[in-house]
Amino acid sequence: MAVAVVSSLPCLSGVMRQTNCSADGFDRLASTRCGRSTKIACGERQQKLPANRLFRGPCDSGDMRVFVLSDLHTDYKENMEWVRRLSTVWYKKDVLIVAGDVSETYKNFVFTMAELKQRFDSVFYVPGNHDLWCRREGGKFMDSVEKLNALLDACSKLGIETSPRIVGDVGIIPLFSWYHKSFDTEKDISGIRIPSLEMACKDFHSCKWPLQLANGDVALAHFFDIMNEKNHNLFEEIRKTSCHLITFSHFVPRQDLCPEKRMLFYPNLPKIIGSDFLEVRIRSIHGENIGRSPCHIFGHTHFCWDAVLDGVRYVQSPLAYPRERKRRMNGGEDWLPFCIYDKGFTDRLSPSYWSDYYSKIKRDPENTDLAPWVARFYAR
Repeated sequence: MAVAVVSSLPCLSGVMRQTNCSADGFDRLASTRCGRSTKIACGERQQKLPANRLFRGPCDSGDMRVFVLSDLHTDYKENMEWVRRLSTVWYKKDVLIVAGDVSETYKNFVFTMAELKQRFDSVFYVPGNHDLWCRREGGKFMDSVEKLNALLDACSKLGIETSPRIVGDVGIIPLFSWYHKSFDTEKDISGIRIPSLEMACKDFHSCKWPLQLANGDVALAHFFDIMNEKNHNLFEEIRKTSCHLITFSHFVPRQDLCPEKRMLFYPNLPKIIGSDFLEVRIRSIHGENIGRSPCHIFGHTHFCWDAVLDGVRYVQSPLAYPRERKRRMNGGEDWLPFCIYDKGFTDRLSPSYWSDYYSKIKRDPENTDLAPWVARFYAR
């Protein structure tokens, strides 16, 4: 797969007219580059997962497994159908971690989560940016904070977990978060006309915040981080008593979990994906558990990812948009949800192109020379 702007942040019509991009982001050109002019960057890609990696069917031993999934976007008919096709038998003893962006409407959110709860013994959830959009709610919610509380109330009624809990030998800790612009500390790309964040990211128009909060500001990211404080005692208890520990968030905890800016059709993407507060939380929780294979699940960017950084394993396994699944060479949708735990943590997710790429090629954020496919894109 070549690089696309994160499609969970669809571009607005003005940007689409300027750049001739597709309706769900700058991804239209991305799928056509591998095997031609960007062969040096793409290398060989695994098309399908080996059968023994899919964890299809019920667990033979009857032991609990933990599956992970993000960015369901069930406002798309194809994605909702994918959810409804999940077996109602295979996962009855298992756990599902949903790392945000289920649906942009309350109605679809509730329906989707109810479908998942029918299939899995336990379902954990944290909100994503799309979940808090208010544009299609008909004035039902005063702002995105009120909608957030409504979603959490719905989860409580459905039996969806939004607080830390130990399941079997596994401690699972949801972390609330939001992104802030200052998360991006790497050198900016210059010399090309890059659409503003407000034009490229619908959150600035589809989310509504109380007067003291604004999208992209540190104050909003801090507001969400403070929501985790109420669970501090639970964090400590789970750290001390669980054999295995999984934290999860929707947003990205560190910038090296995203391709370099020169690789992206939207080079300012890192300003709207992550939170410094997240990584601090993750390290404070996992700090004494480095010897016990700590793991953090995230979402948002729609890039499959599986890498160990400073002792913690970071995994993203997005369903993403139908168009992305058809065009990206990531084995399609049959490998989802990804099993992260089965009598211990499972082998690494494969294929996950960008983390595979950076496992071989050192990241160089000071290099601002555009990748060939990005340079051609802006030249048009």
